[in-house]
Amino acid sequence: MLSAPLLQREEESQEVAPASSLLRAVPANVVQSIRAFRVTELQEEAARLGQHFLYAHCAHALTRQQVLGTIAESFYLPKQFAKNYDALTECLTKVFHEAGDQPGFLVVLEQLPSAQKFDKEARENLLDVFRDAADFWSEKKVPFRVFFSFQ
Repeated sequence: MLSAPLLQREEESQEVAPASSLLRAVPANVVQSIRAFRVTELQEEAARLGQHFLYAHCAHALTRQQVLGTIAESFYLPKQFAKNYDALTECLTKVFHEAGDQPGFLVVLEQLPSAQKFDKEARENLLDVFRDAADFWSEKKVPFRVFFSFQ
């Protein structure tokens, strides 16, 4: 059974987006195409909501390893989390969770490559990492939104 203070903290951690919010129609835990959103507007919204803004521009990457390296470097993650999808998943979930209370995350993966060594399957596997992270944070009642675009 939850004690009153713990229950109150869980309720406080749930984001309530005002009607004027840029993200009013976007679920708190989602991985979706960036569509009509602009990166600068998303960054401003993350700041307004007090959430972490994580951005990676992946246009120059051609392989899975280069994409993972770009993400790790852009997010200021230790190099060991750029080795594979499992390591990145661990960082986005367990490591961030163990770092303390999190206000929420707004992630932008821009210009994911469409290359022979980073094909549709590789892109879907990468997006699955972020979907798993969104599910993890959803259970913790912490917003985790990911917006992506392809080349």
